[in-house]
Amino acid sequence: MLLIRNEGDAKANFSPEQHQQFLNACMVYIQKLTKNGNLKSAQPLVREGKMISGTPGAWKDGPYSETKEVIVGYYHILANNMDEAIDIAKGNPEFAYSTTARIEVRPIKMMEESTSYVYPKG
Repeated sequence: MLLIRNEGDAKANFSPEQHQQFLNACMVYIQKLTKNGNLKSAQPLVREGKMISGTPGAWKDGPYSETKEVIVGYYHILANNMDEAIDIAKGNPEFAYSTTARIEVRPIKMMEESTSYVYPKG
């Protein structure tokens, strides 16, 4: 899973033309991943949301971002290993259009080793 992190307002000052250029670059990136058989899914995330925490009977919900950085989207990819996943992440257009972008590259756990429970595939 590639979790795309950036400052929530990183592209707020983009002109309409710059925003369209960024979206076009994202479409090219998605098409390349699809063509190469690396993409399962990808979605941007709406900036508004809630962070739920606490325990039953003592739930708290508040703004999901108390810092400037937020997860702005994700790519569920197929890669043979971590090095290939990192190479795929390095091609993401966020890096070309923002100096504050970061991508968290994380394997998805398919099974709990202690119980042999297999998680449903999405």
